[in-house]
Amino acid sequence: MAIRILYFYGDDEYAIQRSLHQLRAEFGDATTAELNLTHLDARNASEAEIHQAIHAVPFLAAQRMVWLANPSAAFSSAEAQERLFRLLEGLPDTTLLVLYETTEAKGMERHWLVRWMEKHPTVAKAQAFYLPRPREMPEWIEAEVQRQGGRIESAAAMRLAEMVGADTRQAAQEISKLLAYVGWQRPIRIADVQAVCVVTAEENIFAFVDALAQRDAHRAQRLLHRLLESEDEFALWGMVIRQFRLLLQGREVLEQKGEAAQIAERIGLHPFVAEKIALQARAFSLKSLEGMYERLVEMDEAIKTGLMSLEMALELLVIEWCQAGTASSSR
Repeated sequence: MAIRILYFYGDDEYAIQRSLHQLRAEFGDATTAELNLTHLDARNASEAEIHQAIHAVPFLAAQRMVWLANPSAAFSSAEAQERLFRLLEGLPDTTLLVLYETTEAKGMERHWLVRWMEKHPTVAKAQAFYLPRPREMPEWIEAEVQRQGGRIESAAAMRLAEMVGADTRQAAQEISKLLAYVGWQRPIRIADVQAVCVVTAEENIFAFVDALAQRDAHRAQRLLHRLLESEDEFALWGMVIRQFRLLLQGREVLEQKGEAAQIAERIGLHPFVAEKIALQARAFSLKSLEGMYERLVEMDEAIKTGLMSLEMALELLVIEWCQAGTASSSR
């Protein structure tokens, strides 16, 4: 029996989107493929709409495809999950259903959808897409350059990794610009990276967190709005959580009399990034970072259960942190 249900998850949103588009490219006749593709967000679509899309008859084709984003947020209760399971079990042979969402790695091996997929291996498959660790990013860049038909020197790959961090989408976009710049005629060199690549979201995240460290609400709000204008808000939220997790881990190393080299070794960061984390972590106390990270976890849960929007969570992050600083300094 062929696989008819796929579940793509992880924190590499770019890899998930690329896999979705590859599926679409391979899906039947190009003239009818778009007519047989339905894209729904489970947070906004009703269960009746999802049922209708799944059970619709293909148009001049043997099969149709349905993309359903963010199932965890929409089916958060045990009762809702049971309804989804019944829907999956009644999926017609003429429909390929792809569930997908961005998630943190922690606890995903026990996630209810992953476990359901594992119990139905003849028809369902779960696939994880996780961002490369920072020290793995130069190798990822070299592989992506090769995939795009070009070549890159190792030093250039390392410099680009320093600039983009673990943002695979940004890295792929910068690689495309670099290959066009060199005309696919020679390897990309470090001077090309310096000449072509712009300040990235990863660097703006550092600036945003710097503003929070200084309790500078106006600057933090300005940087936040700039990031929201240029970045997908889900990707941005993931970067903010990741940044504070790295700062918390880095601060723990500093508390043990470690330095940037020990941070790089323990967390698996590029030395350049570890230096920046060490510098920024010194602006926070360990207690404040623990409190901040706990609050982020609470907000993340509220977002996933639909109690709070992502933009509201980011705005509250700035307001609560900067007001706390003002209150403590006035006492």
